[in-house]
Amino acid sequence: QVMLLLVILLGVGLNSAAAAKLGVVETEGGLVEGQSYRMSLFRTVDVFKGIPFADVPGKWEKPKPHPGWSGILKATKYRDRCLQVTLLQTKTQGSEDCLYLNIFVPQGSSLSTNLPVMVYLFGGAFLLGASNDLAILGDSLYDGKEMADRGKVIIVTVNYRVGTLGFLSTGDSRLPGNYGLWDQHAAISWVRRNIAAFGGNPDNMTIFGQSAGAASVSFQMLSPYSKGLFRRAITQCGVALSPWALQRNPMGLTKKIARKVGCWRSDEDEMITCLKMSDPAGLTMAGKIDVLLILGKGTVMDLLELAPVVDGDFIPDDPSRLFHNAAQFDYMAGVNSMDGHIFAGVDVPSINSEKHVTTVEQVKGLLAGLTKEKGNAAIDSAFSVYSSNWGSAPEQALVKKTVADIETDFLFLVPTQIALQLHANNSSGANTYSYLFNMKTRIFVFPKWVEAEHAEDLQYLFGKPFSTPLVYFPRHRDLSGYMIAYWTNFARTGDPNRGESRVPVPWPTFTKYRRPYVTINHKMSKSSVRYAALCYILLLLYFSVF
Repeated sequence: QVMLLLVILLGVGLNSAAAAKLGVVETEGGLVEGQSYRMSLFRTVDVFKGIPFADVPGKWEKPKPHPGWSGILKATKYRDRCLQVTLLQTKTQGSEDCLYLNIFVPQGSSLSTNLPVMVYLFGGAFLLGASNDLAILGDSLYDGKEMADRGKVIIVTVNYRVGTLGFLSTGDSRLPGNYGLWDQHAAISWVRRNIAAFGGNPDNMTIFGQSAGAASVSFQMLSPYSKGLFRRAITQCGVALSPWALQRNPMGLTKKIARKVGCWRSDEDEMITCLKMSDPAGLTMAGKIDVLLILGKGTVMDLLELAPVVDGDFIPDDPSRLFHNAAQFDYMAGVNSMDGHIFAGVDVPSINSEKHVTTVEQVKGLLAGLTKEKGNAAIDSAFSVYSSNWGSAPEQALVKKTVADIETDFLFLVPTQIALQLHANNSSGANTYSYLFNMKTRIFVFPKWVEAEHAEDLQYLFGKPFSTPLVYFPRHRDLSGYMIAYWTNFARTGDPNRGESRVPVPWPTFTKYRRPYVTINHKMSKSSVRYAALCYILLLLYFSVF
């Protein structure tokens, strides 16, 4: 009888554990119903996929409110990505009907309420990507279940327009551009208005993103339209100050795309009318990366053309002059130690080859390509900084690593450090935090000296070592746990050290006068906290694009 009673009690306990489930939720557009996924004995995550946050957008128009629906929307499938080129750029994929978001809500034995909310913006060079991108062993890379469950936060992932339809601009009111940024803003605003019904706290929202998504987060912080919209921001491997994140000659690019789709006219208004009548798929293909640009005269930098612009509205001025708008947001930013390696491998292919030598001339050539506006003196000065530890006969591995470091500094590290400094200088009571992610690469085809490649942080942040344990080791689960703890604590309190999760090392704040950063990997200790060196100031001078 005692055993029977225990079984009954256990059954009641399990049922009540499974009972915490949102079911049908009322949003401004209508009723939605998701799916519940069991994470452990007493924990589930409610997942809502494909909730519309805006109507089907008109071509080069700002997003409009969704008209709503009748009945219950079954939010159980990801919706199409926005129209874009495929990774190999041979065709297009996706749809113009693409402004949808996905919500991941952790549940215990009782329904969650007042949870912190984290809204994620995907990367992809403003050219491609989706809120459910890159399926790895069946799960989207940006599946928010592990992060939501372990950090006790709501995760939201959103789609936005990319490529020609998201970012083409004439640099004036005829085609102002930044449509993808307006989509992001519409999604964040929708979350603020509706997330309470899902158990979230609309007054405690954090936006975060990686690469072009990080630059997007940065632009959202700097826009006057974001005042009071969210509380915190995290940028991973990209900021609005990154040289690839802003198109400074939008009309030149628009004319180039017009030529490709047969819309070239000497009269600009006629050209724009023709573009507006053009086939969306053709326009999208016309925006693909033109690899021929790089041959003999350029760098990867010159390939990344479709990007936000200073439109006098959403981005009213050069991003470097807008940090007063970000003063109220807590801010966390960092890069991967070899963010630039994949791009350096395009600019100087010999760095990834055992057989081929990387020469001093190639290193200087890369510096020349990256600092075109600065003249020869800057090239020589920068070269002397980078080669200072080479000695008289440097090993090839060191020279090749230097090439990757140069590209990392120029495209990612220096702009991020400037953004952190400007945030700290302008901050009114908000916190600033700096990090360097330097876990060794898991991409075995790369040379031994390669550390953390661009985008390698994401698998750990989204908990892949837990959801697909067979392809990871315990050290990867340690790192994943650390990152989820820091990120979700920061979302909860504005301080990565304080919250629901224990962290391995106290992370000091970055201030106007002190520039500590934490190095994030699987072996974290007190020595993980370091300070930016003096040569960093020199690099700011050499590489600053302002």
